[in-house]
Amino acid sequence: MRALVIESDHENLGQKQPTLRHVPFVERNGECRIRVTYAGICGTDLELIRGYANYAGIPGHEFVGVVEDAPNTDRHWIGKRVVGEINVSCGVCDSCISGIREHCPTRSVLGILNRDGAFATHVSLPAINLHAIPDSLSDQVAVFVEPTAAACEILTQVEVNRNTRVAVIGDGRLGLLIGQVLHSTGATVTQIGRHPNKLKLAESFGLSTALSKNTFAPKSFDLTVDATGHPDGLQCAINLARPRGTVVMKSTFHGVTPVELWPAVVDELTLIGSRCGPFEQGIEMLVKQHVKTESLVAGSYQLESFGTAFAVARTSLKVLLQP
Repeated sequence: MRALVIESDHENLGQKQPTLRHVPFVERNGECRIRVTYAGICGTDLELIRGYANYAGIPGHEFVGVVEDAPNTDRHWIGKRVVGEINVSCGVCDSCISGIREHCPTRSVLGILNRDGAFATHVSLPAINLHAIPDSLSDQVAVFVEPTAAACEILTQVEVNRNTRVAVIGDGRLGLLIGQVLHSTGATVTQIGRHPNKLKLAESFGLSTALSKNTFAPKSFDLTVDATGHPDGLQCAINLARPRGTVVMKSTFHGVTPVELWPAVVDELTLIGSRCGPFEQGIEMLVKQHVKTESLVAGSYQLESFGTAFAVARTSLKVLLQP
């Protein structure tokens, strides 16, 4: 199969340049072989290319594809359009048994940890990780299921309704999905960001917007979400949350983050980490068009044009690859 491969380099831990090459498809016992039709480039992929954790392998975890082969017990999946949950778990540990497979201590993670990802013509996943895509969703929209599901995870962690005052801090890829998901509850959602063009998109989704956190008095919101990907985002989220409010942390910034936590203690804030989410709810959000994605896509590129694709992705919201 053709794939974008990042090589490990223990001497040069900075920027890495993936190479397009032909590599063998690794058949994993009991898993399905999926032909990738679209894969989305996200911030995590860009960090891996920049040398995060000295990653080596095939990146990519947002994808849509068609099942080409499956074990005998899962043959009914063949020919179906699918998306896939990225955490592959053992199924027998305490986390798996209690229903939180994404926290399995021995899990592999598609395109991130011990499992080759979707920037390739084919990818392998167990059938338990797959979700069929309804005909009403195009491939270009279905590729957003994984990040939309991550946005929906907030709704499983925090009660949000039409009386909730919400601030989503960050106007990037994930932030705009989170804003739409929370807006679908009837909550009053304000998207706070630094890019007027991206905030105009938020306004087109029905959200209020602000270019600066200084627009608001401190402690103005019931729920704040840090989706900045920057070290100062969490501090902003803490400062804007009302006493006994909730702060959801969606950024996976790697490095030392200078945060004053005493306001969280004094104001008795609830701080919640939030990562992967329910795919069924993500699909439903897209089918019902509570989340709109077409205006987020800056372009679609063949795998051979990956250099251009990554360059565009660094300055735009979403870029798709077509393996």
